[in-house]
Amino acid sequence: MTSKQRSYLKGLAMKLDTIFQIGKSGVTDEICIQLLNALNARELIKIKILETCPTSVKETADLIAKGTGADVVQTIGLKIVLFRVSDFEKNRTINIDKIR
Repeated sequence: MTSKQRSYLKGLAMKLDTIFQIGKSGVTDEICIQLLNALNARELIKIKILETCPTSVKETADLIAKGTGADVVQTIGLKIVLFRVSDFEKNRTINIDKIR
């Protein structure tokens, strides 16, 4: 992902509400499955990391990215923004290939 693509996605993410919270159980397989389903539906999601999470925000972002195949757009404070192209053609609304 190029810096221009990342910047474009950050702009889109500013308007998004947080749809997931990760707390004391950390990143589990069940969380990854739910996040993958959300990414297939929306492509761009925002996650909040609670202070009770056993791993840091960056570590959590890496674990989620590895478990879902998503790209970490940004981590800011206790929030993570992830992007992944949907597996379903009808849900593909964000096209970053045009941005170079």
